[in-house]
Amino acid sequence: MYLRLASRFLFETDKRLLAKAAWTLGVKGLWSVHKHKRRLKRGEFFPPFLYLSVINSCNLRCQGCWVDVAAKQQRIELDAANETIRQAKAMGNSFFGILGGEPFMHKDLLKIFEQNRDVYFQVFTNGHFITDEVAAELKRLGNVTPLISVEGSEIISDERRGRAGVLNQTMEGLKTALKHNLLVGVCTSVCKSNIDDLVNDAWVDRLIEMGVMYCWFHIYRPVGPESNAQLALNSDQQRRVRQFVVDTRATKPIIVIDAYHDDAGNALCPAATGFTHHVGPWGDLEPCPVIQLATESIHDDRPLAETFNQSQFLKEFRSLTAEHTRGCVIMERPDLLVELAEKHGARDTTARGAVIEELKNVTPRRSQFQPGDEIPERSFVYRWAKKYAFNDFGTYARHFDAAKYRDPDKDAPDNEPSKSELPVLQ
Repeated sequence: MYLRLASRFLFETDKRLLAKAAWTLGVKGLWSVHKHKRRLKRGEFFPPFLYLSVINSCNLRCQGCWVDVAAKQQRIELDAANETIRQAKAMGNSFFGILGGEPFMHKDLLKIFEQNRDVYFQVFTNGHFITDEVAAELKRLGNVTPLISVEGSEIISDERRGRAGVLNQTMEGLKTALKHNLLVGVCTSVCKSNIDDLVNDAWVDRLIEMGVMYCWFHIYRPVGPESNAQLALNSDQQRRVRQFVVDTRATKPIIVIDAYHDDAGNALCPAATGFTHHVGPWGDLEPCPVIQLATESIHDDRPLAETFNQSQFLKEFRSLTAEHTRGCVIMERPDLLVELAEKHGARDTTARGAVIEELKNVTPRRSQFQPGDEIPERSFVYRWAKKYAFNDFGTYARHFDAAKYRDPDKDAPDNEPSKSELPVLQ
């Protein structure tokens, strides 16, 4: 399998783009993690990876979206984006995730990439704006990988994403990116309506045949103004996804990303461990994209390194959530976020201004933390990579208190939707 994967990278990709990714994302990315570890030993903090939602606007209206995509357009302007990236680069960062809304609706997105060619960008996109011209420019720049979201079959995609023809447009964008030999990934927010269609060998084999080099299966989080909790996976289904990811990594010549487990299969939250934080379209510094609360901003009149080190809100978020769960706090303990926001006077960073009420209405459910059902990595490559570069960095050893963990499956055994509430696959 490893030889087949190496062969794919050597013969199916543009060598210049591959070398660029290996240096900026691989070598420099590992160095950013090394610097992060050294900072932690000194009692300092700066996340080694940052996600930036550069715009709130989007051409789709997806179920469960937490972004105010229909509100007045708000974006991180070019100068502010460049300054944020510059300050992060000064701390050793070399990789940035770009989100929206739909990032390609940002008028200066390609300029951001052009003016920061010494780092690497992963763009979360629906693929609808990847034209031949855009793909050609991304290939010229060489420092961008599009991560294109596919949410199911044609019928399911149209239902999930708010209008007809979505899947066809997404696949056209995917084909265009691949035609230009970009390093392309495909991601799926796995939920009840698409788990059977996409969490299987046939779908992964199709991606490999098309030339996709990596995929990402992340778990649907029922948040936002229309959370659609009936789509959320139950514990058994989440274990099924985890087992599939582990098995696929050991048997298929494609890279599979996950952001929820260490090498031994222990659950973790990248925001709670401090591995990454998020910058919203208004410039707010948030724990992660789905937690839309903040007390600081990139527009504050002080260096970003100082802000991250001195933010009591972000610091207590990391310790408080790690104390109570190894999973996703917004799914398991939304009450903690409400208490934290009230304690620190955190502002609602949305246009709709209803985040606290939304959190109060969340029905707790299990996330990636499945105590006693940990599934360790089968692949020695992933085990090694996670041991060094993706673990909890001692966070849970310092903070986690099993006595404070509330198991949603035990506390609310009847919170599973009835069959009549579930969407019907067609």
